[in-house]
Amino acid sequence: MAKDSSFDIVSEFDKQELVNAVDQVKRDISSRFDLKDSNSDVVLEGDKTITITTSDDMKLRNIFDILQSKLVKRGLSIKLLDPQPVENALGGNVRQVYNLKKGLTQELAKKIVADIKDSKIKVQASIQGEQVRVSGKSKDDLQEVIRLVRGNEDKYNYPLQFTNYR
Repeated sequence: MAKDSSFDIVSEFDKQELVNAVDQVKRDISSRFDLKDSNSDVVLEGDKTITITTSDDMKLRNIFDILQSKLVKRGLSIKLLDPQPVENALGGNVRQVYNLKKGLTQELAKKIVADIKDSKIKVQASIQGEQVRVSGKSKDDLQEVIRLVRGNEDKYNYPLQFTNYR
């Protein structure tokens, strides 16, 4: 009897790489001449949010660009950032909070499972908490599902990884 193979579709990030990226952004802010005395700050709060506080919108965009480049250099997807509206802070500053996307939402997991079932590939997909387990007899079919999901990644607008490939 052939043994089923499987893998999980998850949305996670390496917390230590995120901490390192935020630390690099802080170092860049303290050394760049256009941001040095701008009273700017980047704060990582657990694994939930990143908050950028600075004196004006242009500096906010510059710091966000630095953050994006540091995330990419550390192998993290910029899709994990969920920007909230810019708000005014104390002292005439502006603040923007970025929620961090971790774990698949129920509706996204349902959409991924529906796309897999619509593709008519001979696999089974099931939602297990904040991940989707895909199993099938053929490893070729599983790799076809990975290609399908990667092709739709822009539609999902979520950072996706494939783990526990067996």
